[in-house]
Amino acid sequence: MTRMRTAAVLAMATLLVAACGTMEQDDMTASSPTSEMTSEMTSAPTSEMTSGAASPTASQEAAATVPAALRFSARTLNGETFQGEGLAGRPVVFWFWAAWCPKCLSEAPAVKSAAAAYGDVAFVGVGGLDTETAMKEFVQRTGTGDLTHLSDAKGAIWTKLGVSEQSTFVFMKPDGSTEKVSGPLNQDKLDKHLRVLTGR
Repeated sequence: MTRMRTAAVLAMATLLVAACGTMEQDDMTASSPTSEMTSEMTSAPTSEMTSGAASPTASQEAAATVPAALRFSARTLNGETFQGEGLAGRPVVFWFWAAWCPKCLSEAPAVKSAAAAYGDVAFVGVGGLDTETAMKEFVQRTGTGDLTHLSDAKGAIWTKLGVSEQSTFVFMKPDGSTEKVSGPLNQDKLDKHLRVLTGR
């Protein structure tokens, strides 16, 4: 009799344990948020998941890296359109000259030689204070036709870069910082400024 009771008690205990375990597993499965979270994440709009500070567009980033001094459009003496922003990120030497200027004429050989020696530097001549015909004659006479020369008869670029006399050099580093130097500059003086500009 005692054995039967013991067996019955053990059988009931086993059933209760099994039932409890099943109930806990079922409850966990039913209340588990995993499936709900997965469906919510799947249905969440991409814009919400990636929201936050709006990323700047490539054009906005490019505009931000172009120094104000390079935001200009001009025409070369060859009649081509020239965008100053194309010089951004490079070391640049602006050479402001006038066709009738003896100082400008005397430093032309040094400028030509420096442009050949510093291939990583953009040299841009900016002619002004005269007619375009006279500017073209100056370029031909000095043999500096390999350089880019801008026609600035109205002085827009001179004004933009704060130049008020010829000859003047504006040395611009890739970060947009500038140094303005009045000429004439001979070969040694020009080389000295170019070494500072390029860090050589």
